[in-house]
Amino acid sequence: MRIALNESEFESQLESAKTEAIKSFGDQVMLLEKFVENPRQNFLLIFVIILMICSHVEVQVFGDRHGNYVYLFERDCSVQRRHQKIIEEAPAPGLTEEVRRSIGDAAVRAAKAVNYVGAGTVEFIMDKNLKFYFMEMNTRLQVEHPITEMITGTDLVEWQLRVSFKLIKLSHINSTFFKKNFFTYHFFSRGQPLIRIHLSTPVPGQDLRIETGVRQGDEVSIHYDPMIAKLVVWSDDRQSALKRTVAALRDYHIVGLNTNIRFLMALASHPSFQAGDVSTNFIPQYHTELFPSRSLSTSALAHAALAMAASHRAKVVRDAAETKDSFSPFALSFGLRLNSSSVFLIKLVDGETEHTISLSESSKGDWLVKVDSNHQLAVSDVVLSEVNDDKMTIRCSVDGVISSSTVLLLGTSVHLFTVDGIHSLNVPAPNYLKSAVGAGSVFDPVAPMPGVIEKVVVQPGSKVEKGDPLVVMIAMKMEYVIRAARDGVVEKVFHKPGDTVPKGTVLVHLQEE
Repeated sequence: MRIALNESEFESQLESAKTEAIKSFGDQVMLLEKFVENPRQNFLLIFVIILMICSHVEVQVFGDRHGNYVYLFERDCSVQRRHQKIIEEAPAPGLTEEVRRSIGDAAVRAAKAVNYVGAGTVEFIMDKNLKFYFMEMNTRLQVEHPITEMITGTDLVEWQLRVSFKLIKLSHINSTFFKKNFFTYHFFSRGQPLIRIHLSTPVPGQDLRIETGVRQGDEVSIHYDPMIAKLVVWSDDRQSALKRTVAALRDYHIVGLNTNIRFLMALASHPSFQAGDVSTNFIPQYHTELFPSRSLSTSALAHAALAMAASHRAKVVRDAAETKDSFSPFALSFGLRLNSSSVFLIKLVDGETEHTISLSESSKGDWLVKVDSNHQLAVSDVVLSEVNDDKMTIRCSVDGVISSSTVLLLGTSVHLFTVDGIHSLNVPAPNYLKSAVGAGSVFDPVAPMPGVIEKVVVQPGSKVEKGDPLVVMIAMKMEYVIRAARDGVVEKVFHKPGDTVPKGTVLVHLQEE
């Protein structure tokens, strides 16, 4: 879907939608509908805006070849991004039993009307007064079907097979079989399609279900949908299920692939979402709160530095034991320098900010940590639990406050998994290595993820302004426009339409005018 707010936007938005559609579905036929930005109460006049301001509720139905039809209750999928569902729950919050029966009966009537056989999902829009209106029917077993399985105790895949092979008649299921329990569904997606570096997940159990097709070492192809996994959580009530969901999301440790896990944690923790006050406009309405600017705390930096020091000490001891050589201070990793037997100096880069951290250990095993010369922390009761050579959990008291995190050390990067998600830091290379390797312009646009070059908008000699489109890419069924980060002149274009490029590839070199 694309919205053109004025005539000058129309052609580019139409072309963008057609390009994305033909690449993903082999069909570029478009439907044109009027967009009403500020609708009155009679909002049923327009379809597009309904999707934006109402609740989105869908009902699971089944039909067999004997004329039997049932519904297995509803799922709320109002919170969406780019018109894709990102979190679902069942039962839908705020519905009365009367509305629940009415919407289920309406879904069954829709399936009967077309003599539908098998699993299907009838989708409705619902206003604030709980009035609902038919939108469409998905004629398949959808990816979110585990929600219904969890609240009904029914294996829908088995039902689908049995109906297909004419093995059973469906018996009617009414509300007495409905578990009055909450269940939420998440999927995380979108980003650099590579997961060869690190992946660990929560431990599945009776109330926690994980469905995924990727493992550590896999490459996630750019030619498929960005959804790579589902997290399914069940509990006795909605609030405890939300807490369980956030806890499970914290146990996802993924490096090498951008995901929406941090966003899902913010969403599940949001007061309005917890109150069940959801609509298809939820993300735009609370965008600032769901995508906050984040800064790394001095406590988290101390965790990262302590893990680096501990890891390096262990390696030095192990290497010395293997070679029977005495300790050499020149064998230290990037960013970590030993001033004496108990003082470490570490540099870490968070985005564009470089931090200098010094660690001084006392004879009792406590540490004095200085961050950027203006923060001094007293660290005690340090407990390290090593998972492997490069991953460890660290628990300690920082200025009297106990906290814990998991730290993953990978080459010249440090990944910190805390209660509010992942933080990735870089270890700067020494100056002599920077000189040897050289540095490219930070203004040169790069591929944000692996993909295929669809269109090159500029050519050498083109003058561009900040924000102008340079290259159009297709990745994971979506179109991405790469824009200029500053004013300048195009000196070189490195790729042509049809080229497949990996993440981080420089696409265009801009010379400052």
